[in-house]
Amino acid sequence: MSQDPIRKTRANARRPRISGAKNEINVAESVALLKSGAMNVQELVPWSSNYTFLVTISGAGRQVPAIYKPSRGERPLWDFPSGTLAKREYAAYLLSAALGWPNVPPTVLRDGPQGIGAVQLFIEAVEGEHYFTLRDAYREEMKRIAIFDAVINNTDRKGGHVLLGKNGTIWCIDHGVTFHEHPKLRTVIWDFTQEPIPAPILDDLRSLQAKLVRPDPFAQSLAPLLSVRETDALCGRIQELVVSGVFPEPPEDWPHIPWPPI
Repeated sequence: MSQDPIRKTRANARRPRISGAKNEINVAESVALLKSGAMNVQELVPWSSNYTFLVTISGAGRQVPAIYKPSRGERPLWDFPSGTLAKREYAAYLLSAALGWPNVPPTVLRDGPQGIGAVQLFIEAVEGEHYFTLRDAYREEMKRIAIFDAVINNTDRKGGHVLLGKNGTIWCIDHGVTFHEHPKLRTVIWDFTQEPIPAPILDDLRSLQAKLVRPDPFAQSLAPLLSVRETDALCGRIQELVVSGVFPEPPEDWPHIPWPPI
């Protein structure tokens, strides 16, 4: 019997060495390239809990690095349906695009060498920078990320999932364990608990509520990615934030900080 190509790649994994995407990103062009470009696997990312590949996507005279997370390589979780994390990763990107914040790298759901998976533009980040080093200088951006996580019910916002791009842009990544129908918010960003949510953020949340009403194209794009109960819970979380007008408190019946925190 031939060896599983994923296991073979993992066995030979080494830390990736690849140049990052250009500092200035054209989102529409990047999404188009990620969707249709030829994918070439470079190597496995060895520190990821799920199978995660560093790849290059080529087409129309361009080549960009990207992160490819195939559904078949997802580690089974007791509280999330098997094979759904790539869909959740893509849904988080679509929601960030609908809101206009925070900055989530362009992401698509497509076929690849190991099957269907999430493919996200690789961001060249400043080494050593993460949420805990950035939060004081980028306070307003961290507020947007905190609300985004509350909306998507992010159960794994580590400090290392917040990046500083080489051009000074704050990015957030790793949104596979999100959109659960039950409250599971686990994050390192509790700095703003019970503070008023800024008015522009509340306005954007209200606009998002309107987009979630069918037959809006955004709601239609989420339909194949999330269950009906997960979408209903999403609408409920947005409504709670709009009504309360304040940043949520840590839950008392749930470990609210991920481990490790970075």
